[in-house]
Amino acid sequence: MENFELMEKYGHEQIIFCSNQESGLRAIIAIHDTSLGPALGGTRMMNYETVDDAVRDALRLSRTMTYKSAVAGLNFGGGKAVIIGDAEKDKNELLFRTFGKYVDGLAGRYITAEDVGTDVKDMEYVRMETKYVTGISKAIGGSGDPSPVTAYGVYVGMKACAKAKWGSDSLRGRKVAVQGAGHVSRYLCEHLYNEGAEIYVTDIYEEKLKQLLETIKAHIVKPDEIYETDAEIFAPSGLGQSINDSTIPKFKFEIIAGAANNQLEDETKHGSLLHEKGILYAPDYVVNAGGLINVANELEGYRQDRAMKQAESIYEIVQNVIKVSKEENIPTTVASNRIAEKRLKNIGGIRKIYSGDSKFSGRLGELARR
Repeated sequence: MENFELMEKYGHEQIIFCSNQESGLRAIIAIHDTSLGPALGGTRMMNYETVDDAVRDALRLSRTMTYKSAVAGLNFGGGKAVIIGDAEKDKNELLFRTFGKYVDGLAGRYITAEDVGTDVKDMEYVRMETKYVTGISKAIGGSGDPSPVTAYGVYVGMKACAKAKWGSDSLRGRKVAVQGAGHVSRYLCEHLYNEGAEIYVTDIYEEKLKQLLETIKAHIVKPDEIYETDAEIFAPSGLGQSINDSTIPKFKFEIIAGAANNQLEDETKHGSLLHEKGILYAPDYVVNAGGLINVANELEGYRQDRAMKQAESIYEIVQNVIKVSKEENIPTTVASNRIAEKRLKNIGGIRKIYSGDSKFSGRLGELARR
C-alpha cells in the first residue's frame, strides 16, 4: 500500500519490479509521466540499503526527469531505473542483457540510458535485447559519453546565475567550489579553468582528483570541508541531497549551480531556506539537462554540435526561472516547477486530445518549441 500511496502522491503511472535469479538482477523501473512522450531516463546501479530506499530513489528521480524534459522543451516523459548491486563488482553481460529484456517488454513506454554506476558498455549490452536504449558508443551510431554536453549546460547555467547576481556572466576570478571529480566535473572544471575561475574541488576518490589535476589547476579540499569553502559559487556534482539542514548553515556561497540530481534533501524546505538566505539556486534538473538533451538527440540521429547548441539554451531557461522567481518572490525551485507544470498541462493536454491524429503528432515538436 505504501508504494501505491507514493505513486499517487507524486503522480506516477507505473512501477515495474524486475527479478531474475540466474543473472542476479534486482531492478526497479519507475515511469512518472508520459504526457509529453515516452519516459526517458537513465539506469542507476547502487548498493541500496533496502528495497524501499531503491523504490524511493527511482520514484524521485523519475519525477525529476519529467520536469527536466518539460523545462528543456523536449517531447519526452520522465522515467528512471535502478539496479540494486555493487557497480564495482556485480556488473556483467548477463545482468544487463536480462535488464534489457525487461525494458523491451515495455514496448517503448520507457527508454533507458547510462547513469550513476553504469556506462556506455553496459548500455551496449542492454541494446542487444532492445532498441529502447540511448547513450551507446559512437562506433555503433550513438552519442557516447554525455558528460561533455551535461557539463556545458551546467557551465552556461552558472553564467546565467552570475549575470543575474552580479550583472556580468563572466566567471573570471570567481571562486568556484566543485563537489565531485567525475566525468561531468572534469569537463565543467575545464570550462571554468579556461575562463579564469579559481577552482576548489573535492572527491572521496583520490584517483579522480589526480586525473582532474592532469588538465587543470585547482585547490584540493577535504570532502567534509567543501561546504565551508570561502567560494562564491558551489557546484554540487556528486550524489544528491548534499544541501540539507546540516550543510546550509555553513554556506558562504552566493550561487549554487551543479550537475548532481536531487541536490536538495527536501525540495520545499531547503529551496525556501536558500531563497530566504539570498543564495541563488539554479534548480538541478534545469542546469543538468544537457545529459538528457544529448541522449534525446541520439534518438533523432546524433550530432554533437546540435546537442551543444541545444544545451546552450539552458542559459535562457535559467534566466527565465530567475525572472519568475523575482517577479513572484518565490524560490527558484517553485518557479521552475511552475514552468514545467504549465508546459505539461498545455502540451500534454494537446497530446491526449489528438493522440489519434498522426498529422498532428508530426507537428507536435514544432508546436512545443514555440
